[in-house]
Amino acid sequence: MLSRITKKIGSGSILNAEEALHLLTKGDLLQVGKLADRMRQMRHPHRRVSFVVDRNVNYTNICESQCRFCAFYRTAEAADAYLLAYETIFAKIQELVDCDGTQLLMQGGLHPDLKIEWFEELFRQIRLRFPRVQIHSLSPAEIIHMAKLSGLTMPDCLARLKAAGLASVPGGGAEILVDEVRKNISPNKIGWQEWAGVMEEAHRLGMPTTATMMFGATERPEDIVEHLFRIRTIQERTGGFTAFIPWTFQPDNTELGGETASGVEYLKVLALSRLILDNIENIQASWVTQGDKMAQVALFFGANDLGGTMLEENVVAAAGVDFRLNQEQIIDLVRDAGFTPARRTTLYKILEEY
Repeated sequence: MLSRITKKIGSGSILNAEEALHLLTKGDLLQVGKLADRMRQMRHPHRRVSFVVDRNVNYTNICESQCRFCAFYRTAEAADAYLLAYETIFAKIQELVDCDGTQLLMQGGLHPDLKIEWFEELFRQIRLRFPRVQIHSLSPAEIIHMAKLSGLTMPDCLARLKAAGLASVPGGGAEILVDEVRKNISPNKIGWQEWAGVMEEAHRLGMPTTATMMFGATERPEDIVEHLFRIRTIQERTGGFTAFIPWTFQPDNTELGGETASGVEYLKVLALSRLILDNIENIQASWVTQGDKMAQVALFFGANDLGGTMLEENVVAAAGVDFRLNQEQIIDLVRDAGFTPARRTTLYKILEEY
């Protein structure tokens, strides 16, 4: 089986689900990693590893979804529930701009009272005050929730957000794109087809997005493979995904609990992502959940990007994981691995090599 898979990859042929499952469940880690590294070198022969200077502003922790895997959400009545004022958000963005940052990743919860007008006014003011910052914000679940609260269709909601300044959409809330898994870990959240529908509509409107996967909770290997092929199929139709980012479930302080995936499992899923998603240009390593050393190793398992500097991150930190890396540390990490560090925009335009 491995020799057949190696030949298919070498000839540019697409793996099927059976072959992908074999690599995930029976493949040797180093052999799978070597195949992914070879594909990475074909796609990115310049040996450049990119990153973006960004900030994750969590505008609220109030969320009606109350996912079992999430340690961040609060009910509206909780003592530590919050909704940031516009001026607080602007101050955080100013700190980002002062660091020469270019990307605003703004996400929160499914707030029971925030209709589209709150976001439209916020985005208009951000665009006016900080024209160099790309508003790369919200998630499919937030957009669908907002549309329902506002009495809008999802396409109309998304079009209005774009007109107000939303430039691209992160792939958050994908978890595993298999509804049986989603009903177990996030029973109140949208189904996988609704997630895909928002992404395809964003692409139709000319808004690029990323795609993600959170694994290591309750899914089966078959579900991971199904998720990857569903992302691949969307990309075949639209070409709108700029990157794919897999990360592992962090169980501490969550209702779901349990154990997180091992480093070996993370690297194998990352490598498999690179092999299946040959139609997505960039694969991100998640230092936010894996730490700096594992992210460095990931550069030899198919990853060519280290995401953002994350001047602020609260969701993963709520689960007790608080890895921090500044721009200089990311540059050193890339150099120490033998690659060329490069600062980029949200859309992967290279701004500077180091």
